Amino acid sequence: MITYTQQDYLNTLTKAGLVIDSNLYGHDSDAIQGLTYNSKEATAGTLFVCKGAAFHPQYLADAVFSGATLYVSEQKYELDTKVPYILVSDIRKAMPYLGKLFFNDPSKELNLIGVGGTKGKSTTAYYVKAIVDDYLASIGKKESAVISSIDVYDGVTKVESHITTPENIELLQHFRNAVDSDIDFLEMEVSSQALKYNRVDQITFDAAIFLNISEDHISPIEHPDFEDYFSSKLKMFAQTKHALINTNSDYFERVAESAKDAENVITFGTKPGSDILGYDIKKIDHEIHFRVSCDRFDEDFALTMPGLFNVENALAAIAAAYVFNIPVKFMKSGLYRARSSGRMETYMSADKNVIAVVDYAHNKLSFDKLFSSTRKEYPDYDIISIFGCPGKKAVIRRHDLGTIAGMYSKKVYIVAEDPGAEPVEQISKDIAQYVEAQHCPYEMIEDRGEAIRKAIMTSEGKSILLITGKGNETRQKYGSEYLDCPSDVEYTKKYLAEYDASHQA
Repeated sequence: MITYTQQDYLNTLTKAGLVIDSNLYGHDSDAIQGLTYNSKEATAGTLFVCKGAAFHPQYLADAVFSGATLYVSEQKYELDTKVPYILVSDIRKAMPYLGKLFFNDPSKELNLIGVGGTKGKSTTAYYVKAIVDDYLASIGKKESAVISSIDVYDGVTKVESHITTPENIELLQHFRNAVDSDIDFLEMEVSSQALKYNRVDQITFDAAIFLNISEDHISPIEHPDFEDYFSSKLKMFAQTKHALINTNSDYFERVAESAKDAENVITFGTKPGSDILGYDIKKIDHEIHFRVSCDRFDEDFALTMPGLFNVENALAAIAAAYVFNIPVKFMKSGLYRARSSGRMETYMSADKNVIAVVDYAHNKLSFDKLFSSTRKEYPDYDIISIFGCPGKKAVIRRHDLGTIAGMYSKKVYIVAEDPGAEPVEQISKDIAQYVEAQHCPYEMIEDRGEAIRKAIMTSEGKSILLITGKGNETRQKYGSEYLDCPSDVEYTKKYLAEYDASHQA
């Protein structure tokens, strides 16, 4: 990988109009060998980025002690030695320029597919991945990379995610790893926070999917209001070649208007006039069947992943495959085998009286789709829901999720879900008032495993458990720490086995 000098970085930021002061102290030609904002990662020749509301000058001192030779910041810091610096007007806007130069702009060497929306991003990303991977396998190429809220695979690393879209430096490191691993395609979720706070600046998507929009992530530390959230989501269109938009989305006219910023617009959905049109949707046994019509084909498709609402996600994936001229046979095979870990994972007791669905649903739109679809698909089963809400963010979810769950459920179990620094009991009480307003019985049990066990073992008649929020995640955030714990999938399998053992004929 080509390396650049301190002067190169100064020139780049100057050209971007971000520099307000600088002094390289004669080290203009010194090569930059590393880029980080984490002082623990600094080594000889590192460019250190001073960022974040919680930044402390000691972090910079630690980085310099470890070998950092240049820092970029919004303010000058007093150090024991003369360390070259570049002061900028906006550190978040500066980071993508630094990353693009340091990693040699890896996005231009990838077929990059971004997925945005309030609900369905990870499922759609994995639908696209399944299609693309089937196609790549047929021509002897490596599987695609993926960056999602579930996990990250870049050809070098495969890790569980704790954030939907990483900070720009980590993001471009993943891109570079993929390129160096001879990977051609990368699918990624693009969050509103990533768009608002410049994490994906200086990146051009080959295709950007817009799934839907509804109120979410509105809080003092995220988006102050819906307009800020929505306008952040729409920024993706200004940096994509192909905008793929859902005709079923709320505010479609505004989305379509913003999509004109892209070089090309393709619509998908179940509304007449969609370029990629889904129709004749039905459930057959445990599969979802539908037809898709466009100017290239009119074919039958099937999904083995439950949920009628997933047809829209599948249509989005088909639209992405359409852009890359992937043959329809790979669209069909990929979607049929596609699974997304922790998404709509369905388990059934031996006597078929208890069905458990583990899903990541965690906001108003995803809850509404999940619960309404479940009512349609399992009309003979009572719904029992198990969920919580995260601490200190998207507080509106407590009202929305409590209300929706209360409307549809026979009983609600309110549990911990990444409470962070906020007391679980307070979060649960906030949710409970809205469940109670729907005249639905509820119980507050902090431990997810205990709640899942009780829901399974005490169920009466035919019950379907909707266990939402955490999916296959194996960590729970308390305070600032992530503590290891069994996943909801593990709990579900364990206690369904216990149920079966106690209900043998």
